[in-house]
Amino acid sequence: MPIIIGVKFNNKGKVYYFDPLDIGFAEGDGVIVDTAKGEEYAIVTIPNKNVGERDIVAPLKSVVRRATQDDDEIYKRNKEEKAEAIAVASEKIRSRGLAMKLVDAEYSFDRSKLVIYFTAPGRVDFRELVKDLAAIFKTRIELRQIYERDEAKMKGSLANCGRPCCCYNHLADFEKVSIKMAKIQGLSLNPQKISGVCGRLMCCLAYENAYYKEMFKEMPRVGTSALTPDGNGTVESNDILRQTSKIKICLPDGSFDIRVYNLKDLKKTVKQSEREIADDDAGADLKALE
Repeated sequence: MPIIIGVKFNNKGKVYYFDPLDIGFAEGDGVIVDTAKGEEYAIVTIPNKNVGERDIVAPLKSVVRRATQDDDEIYKRNKEEKAEAIAVASEKIRSRGLAMKLVDAEYSFDRSKLVIYFTAPGRVDFRELVKDLAAIFKTRIELRQIYERDEAKMKGSLANCGRPCCCYNHLADFEKVSIKMAKIQGLSLNPQKISGVCGRLMCCLAYENAYYKEMFKEMPRVGTSALTPDGNGTVESNDILRQTSKIKICLPDGSFDIRVYNLKDLKKTVKQSEREIADDDAGADLKALE
């Protein structure tokens, strides 16, 4: 079985696997690795570990070397001088009146390039800004436009649940999230309640979607008839997690009562179809969030 180490760049984001070349690493060690951008400094988050062939994408790149004290100093200096780069770039953006918001900046390990990340409502002509920054920092400047979800993943924040945003904390990649997921789970369709700090639908809506989607097909639809142990009734509401339904039944004396039944005790008299979970009535504003 292949032996790998897992590393993160800037100690956040996605974990990448590398071949340790028989070098023993501990969590938190610095390591120099070869990437598409050249040699970069990374932090070991998974020490030497045996994994299956299916868990890696071959061929696996090898580490260049264990980070030396000089490498550590370069990495530390790059991080410290990033703040100055952000301040200078922000001032230049303001002075040129550009409709863009600076999010972050980072030096390549060898300082051959300074990447500046920004958001903007549309296209921005930043050619003159690049010239200004290149003259100040004496290195190649790359401006990279990102979007709201990327900004949240890069900077991090507290989500509505009070925990760090999933995208910043542990998600490797973004998953597709739709308003249908919130509807199936019985959540409020108020955009403010199901949107993250990035203004897009919360990533966690996708976590249990497979279960909810499957159980939604099994549960009787609200408003339809269902046969209970006490007779025929009308479905008032469903609790998908508990797999129970509230059914309004007519008692022998002509009065009505609402009782809770387990799914296994019900027989649906109207077949549930996948078309019934379509989100056509969710509203144009909600669809715009997808």
